[in-house]
Amino acid sequence: METIWFLLWGLLWAIYFVLDGFDLGLGTISPFVTKSEEDKKVVYQAMGPFWDGNEVWLITAGGVTFAAFPKAYAVLFSALYSPLMFILFALIIRGVALEYRGKMEGRGWREAWDLCLFLGSLVPALLFGVAFANIFRGIPIDAEGVYRGTLFTLLNPYGLLGGLLFLCLFCYHGALWLGIKAGGELRSRAQKYARALWPPLLVLAVLFLVATWFSTNLYANYLENPALFIIPLLAVLGLLATRWFLQAGAMWKAWACNAVVVAGATLFGVVGLYPNLLPSSLSPAASLTVTNAASSPLTLKIMLGVALVMVPIVLAYQVWVYYYFRHQVKPEDLAYDEGY
Repeated sequence: METIWFLLWGLLWAIYFVLDGFDLGLGTISPFVTKSEEDKKVVYQAMGPFWDGNEVWLITAGGVTFAAFPKAYAVLFSALYSPLMFILFALIIRGVALEYRGKMEGRGWREAWDLCLFLGSLVPALLFGVAFANIFRGIPIDAEGVYRGTLFTLLNPYGLLGGLLFLCLFCYHGALWLGIKAGGELRSRAQKYARALWPPLLVLAVLFLVATWFSTNLYANYLENPALFIIPLLAVLGLLATRWFLQAGAMWKAWACNAVVVAGATLFGVVGLYPNLLPSSLSPAASLTVTNAASSPLTLKIMLGVALVMVPIVLAYQVWVYYYFRHQVKPEDLAYDEGY
C-alpha cells in the first residue's frame, strides 16, 4: 500500500508540472514575446481558463504528502521552508495578477501586474527545480528529522542546475502553448522563441543527467532493473519529437510530446528515489522512506478508495475544460478584459 501511494504521489506531481508548467513558462516568457497590449491580452486569455484548475493538482500533491506520508510532509516543510514560502507567495501574486490586471485602464496599473505575473511565474518555475533536485541529491536531515543546513545549502550547483532545467523546460512548454493559442505574428514569435529555447534545453537536460550520476544515487534502481530506463528514454524521445513537430508547425503534437518530457523528467527522479521519499545526505539511516514515513495501513486504504473515485472525476472535468477552450484566442475574445 505504501508503494502504491508513493507512485500516486509521483504521478500527481508529474500531472501538476505538465499542466501548470506551461502557465509558469508562459508567464515567464511573456515580457519577451509580447510587443503590444493586444499581445499581452492574448497571453492572459491563453492562461485564464486553465490556471486555477491546474493549481488543483498542486493542492492534491501536497495533500497526498500530508495524508499518506505525514512525517515526510513535516520534515519537507521544515527543511525547505524558505523556498516553499517563496513559491507560495509567488503563486498568490500570480493569481492576483490574473484577476486584477483588467480592473483598471491605467498603464502603470497594468504594467505593475504584468511584472507580478512575470515574477509569480519565474520564481516557482526556478525554485521547484531547486527543491526537487535537492530531494534527489539528499537533504541534510538527522535521525530526528531536523534540518542541518541553511537556505544557501540548497543553492548548491546541482540544485541550481535543476532549477535552470525546470525553468527552461517550463518556458519551452509555455512557448509551445502560446503557439497553439495565439494567431498571426504572436504565434510566429512564440514558435521562434520555442525554437531558440530548444538547444539550451537539450544541453541542460544532458548536463543534468550526467550530474545526476555523480551527485545522486538515482541510477541505482535503474541499474538494478534496466526496464525502468524506458522512463528517461521516453523523455529523450519526446524532446527530439517535439522539435520535429515544432518545425512542422504541428503545435498540439509538439506540446503533447513536451508534456511527455515534463512527466518523464519528474518520474525519472521519483522512480530513482524509491524507497526513499527524503534521502538524508548526512546518513542513509536518517532517510525518510515509504515505510517509516507512511500513515497507518487503514488510513492508506480509505484514502485509496476516495482517490479512485475523485481523481478520475477531476481528470474528466479538466479534459472537458481543455476541449471546450481548445480554440485559438480570437480578436472578439479580447474585447472582454478578463482572462476568462
